[in-house]
Amino acid sequence: MSAPVMTRWWPLVLAATAMMMITMGIRQSLGLFVQPIAADTGLGIAAISFALAVGQFVWGAVQPVFGAIADQRGSGRVLVFGGVLLFAGMAAAPFFASEWGLLLTLGLISAAGAGAGSFSILIGSTARVIPAERRSMASGVVNAGGSFGQFLYAPFATAMIGAFGWAAAAWAMAATALATLPLAWPLRRRKRPPVAVEAVEMPAVEDDIGLRAQLRIALRDRSYWLLHLGFFTCGFHIAFLVTHLPTEIAMCGLSAGVSAMALSLIGLFNIVGSIGAGWLGQRYRMKWLLTAIYASRALMILVYVLSPPTPTTFLLFAIGLGMSWLATVPPTAGLVGKLFGPRYLATLFGLTLLSHQTGAFFGAWLGGIAVAKTGSYLWVWYADMALALLAAAANLPIREARLPKAVAAA
Repeated sequence: MSAPVMTRWWPLVLAATAMMMITMGIRQSLGLFVQPIAADTGLGIAAISFALAVGQFVWGAVQPVFGAIADQRGSGRVLVFGGVLLFAGMAAAPFFASEWGLLLTLGLISAAGAGAGSFSILIGSTARVIPAERRSMASGVVNAGGSFGQFLYAPFATAMIGAFGWAAAAWAMAATALATLPLAWPLRRRKRPPVAVEAVEMPAVEDDIGLRAQLRIALRDRSYWLLHLGFFTCGFHIAFLVTHLPTEIAMCGLSAGVSAMALSLIGLFNIVGSIGAGWLGQRYRMKWLLTAIYASRALMILVYVLSPPTPTTFLLFAIGLGMSWLATVPPTAGLVGKLFGPRYLATLFGLTLLSHQTGAFFGAWLGGIAVAKTGSYLWVWYADMALALLAAAANLPIREARLPKAVAAA
């Protein structure tokens, strides 16, 4: 690929990566607020978890909607609107610290804002200008931005909560959300530059087909539904952990610093996992990669539940989780692009994220129910293992063309 072509799209990838760092950093650190909000307001963990669970669902539900708008009208306005919503929700949360208030601010407003500046819109807006053989790596880099955000925001939120309280921490995170506004400019709609023939892409339809026709084709495709099933289990896994791992660590008598370190390590090591998944997706069939990731999660959880609840256990578990955490995103988005092309990727991948966040709702909510009813998360860990194995099996029959030998060997 020539240097002039690369210089057209790498700045877009970097802008998308920076925006993902902010939106995902804020969103993935909200689990650290559960215990402080409960202590300050007297709300139960189940009530706070439900607000965050609704936020998980809303984050996914808005992505196909915003994705469709971005596909048809461009990403710039969607991203600016999302940044404003994320700022407003986080800034308002301390003023409405009731069950309904948290549902509105954290469960609806900030979640919608984070969703408008997340995977489907950012990966979709960059995919339109990136050659097919480079999309997996580019989406891995964008995805790694979210992981780096988690690495930065988890200790930042913990330090702010410890020094000034959860309200000041929420306001500080709201202020950082404003940095997304200038990042939207380079990601506005632009004409796709000419690129080489996309040898590894096999879109099911012509690029100029209408959105409704493309949706009808996708919704009749078994492979597309199997991607949804796998991503549902992924959402359950991630939301359960990001919402309840800090509480599980606290229940073991360990400090908030261990929670912050665990979430930071997940983010740090997922930078490696995300970029690695993007790189591997250019060389191996993506469905095999997804099968391996989901199966590894089941194995890691089994080892975790059989290990003593020490800081070393939690930190090693976090490192292992980080390698697979959001590493499912590049191959899942890549498979959607392979199946249907990049024209409506933001919409079609956004719909898979809706399935992801439906699973996330249940992961966050059922975790709160489990600890309220039994005082333990054990049965949720077993459910998480079973779902991971189901996802590993579901990806095996997905339709995916073999990579050309020249691409696989590159």
